[in-house]
Amino acid sequence: MTRMRAVDAAVLILAKEGVTKAFGVPGAAINPLYSALKDFGKIDHILARHVEAASHMAEGYTRAKAGNIGVCLGTSGPAGTDMITGLYSATADSIPILCITGQAPVAKLDKEDFQGFDIPAIAKPVTKMAKTVLEGAQVPGVFQRAFELMRSGRPGPVLIDLPIDVQLQEIEFDIDAYEPLPIAKPAMNEYQADTVMGMIAASQHPILLAGGGIINADAADKLVELAELLNVPVISTLMGWGVIPDDHRLAHGMAGIQTSLRYSNATMLESDLVIGIGNRWANRMTGDLTVFREGRKFVHIDIEPTQLGRVFPPDFGVTSDAGLALDALLASAKRFQAKGEIPDFEVWVKDCDQRKGSMQRRTHFDNVPLKPQRVYEAMNQAFGKDTRYVTTIGLSQIQASQMLHVYKPRNWINAGQAGPLGWTMPAALGAVVADPETPVVALSGDYDFQFLIEELATAAQFNLPYVHVLVNNAYLGLIRQSQRAFDMDYQVQLSFDNINVPETEGYGVDFVGVAEALGCKAIRVRQPEDLVPAMCEARRLSMELRVPVVVECVLERVTNVSMGSSLANMTEFEVLAASPEDAPTAIIMMDPQTQD
Repeated sequence: MTRMRAVDAAVLILAKEGVTKAFGVPGAAINPLYSALKDFGKIDHILARHVEAASHMAEGYTRAKAGNIGVCLGTSGPAGTDMITGLYSATADSIPILCITGQAPVAKLDKEDFQGFDIPAIAKPVTKMAKTVLEGAQVPGVFQRAFELMRSGRPGPVLIDLPIDVQLQEIEFDIDAYEPLPIAKPAMNEYQADTVMGMIAASQHPILLAGGGIINADAADKLVELAELLNVPVISTLMGWGVIPDDHRLAHGMAGIQTSLRYSNATMLESDLVIGIGNRWANRMTGDLTVFREGRKFVHIDIEPTQLGRVFPPDFGVTSDAGLALDALLASAKRFQAKGEIPDFEVWVKDCDQRKGSMQRRTHFDNVPLKPQRVYEAMNQAFGKDTRYVTTIGLSQIQASQMLHVYKPRNWINAGQAGPLGWTMPAALGAVVADPETPVVALSGDYDFQFLIEELATAAQFNLPYVHVLVNNAYLGLIRQSQRAFDMDYQVQLSFDNINVPETEGYGVDFVGVAEALGCKAIRVRQPEDLVPAMCEARRLSMELRVPVVVECVLERVTNVSMGSSLANMTEFEVLAASPEDAPTAIIMMDPQTQD
């Protein structure tokens, strides 16, 4: 056994558990851990400008690549409270991240020491474990337990709080004797799989609903294989987008009351059986549950047993890891198929295709100021199938999900349940760090962009290139639209006359100037024909200069985006597509004779 400081043992454990990157902001109470990182020299560190941003960078890092666990570091007191939003966002979407905070000495706890605060008490509701370690000898075991918890069952975040004197305590530790704990995952059994397959065999209009649990399980290929074997349409949730490529013949979009496609909702309403895999029946997908549930049966497969029946009781529920469930379902499907017990669903698939080719929203507008629909059309044209999109919340997120295309798992990175403003930029940086070879395009409204805008300097300092599409209407657009129910437009306008930069023309902040002041590049676009060239140039510049490039798209001030209260009650505020020219980047070109 070797004698070393507890923090030196902690860093060795991080490395053995697979950690190669960390994000954070140093401070007095966490400096011992930073000294251990410096001495070890094999874990790269990205210095954020805000600790909340560091937590979102850790999220983006985890979400971008299977097996990753993002690590966020901060000092005592406010650094810990800054992490809470990141912990909430991570736990809401089942994302493992490890947050490590410094703390006042053990003897000073509960004595109102400077920045000494009970961070675990605050963090417990949004973590799988939040613990202050009181003895140096406990550090290895606490870290070992943390990694097991983050990976087991429903994944999620952990916070470890380290008093400064505990960090400095010397302990006996042998890294060669340390092994990560085994990870337990529940698995669907043969009886359960055959029950599900029997329900599919008895149905006429089945749907596979692909949730984010499939991505967490790194099992997208298995879902596609099952869909092809059964010849059954797939609808995705917001978190499951990318499990099946948008241009796959069995991919039928995303259903919901906001982030949804018209044909997806119509197909969901025509279904008689929905097999939900790794999903949670989010309210923005289901809308009115009476409409959502009427006329169809539901199977719910989730790794967390308390999710079954949480929103509504399924007709059949199974606790299982999504990947292991798909293994069992594939084996069952092959048994059923060998006995000739799988129906031919080709007529149902063609009905779904007819809706996909006719029920489309218009994207092609020549208006100035720009309509946002034209921006998303341009993104489809400018960015390739390998593009990884990152966004959080707002009308931009909702409408982008209605009009963009995603072709691979982990290429739609989104804070699905929490939706914190400011999340997009740091999450995009985490994604770039995790996978530098995949082009990243972030999408923000002007308010989301301003929340943690200082992280552009982080990206410039550490040469983290990506393209950030900024749709600027100088409004809190989603809140303005929801205020229509109250007949008001109150405290949601961000516009003002910028006395220093009159060329912003009343839109307020000079985003081009701010981006350049923080060491990045920016392009402002006002004309629709300039969108694609600007986006292509942004991509070129970002790779050449190794910094983010912002494409500011100056929008019309007010756009209302399609949404509703149920799958059968969606309000469309714009004229719908009536010809292929109205939606030139649709997956299936519209037949004018069949448009609906």
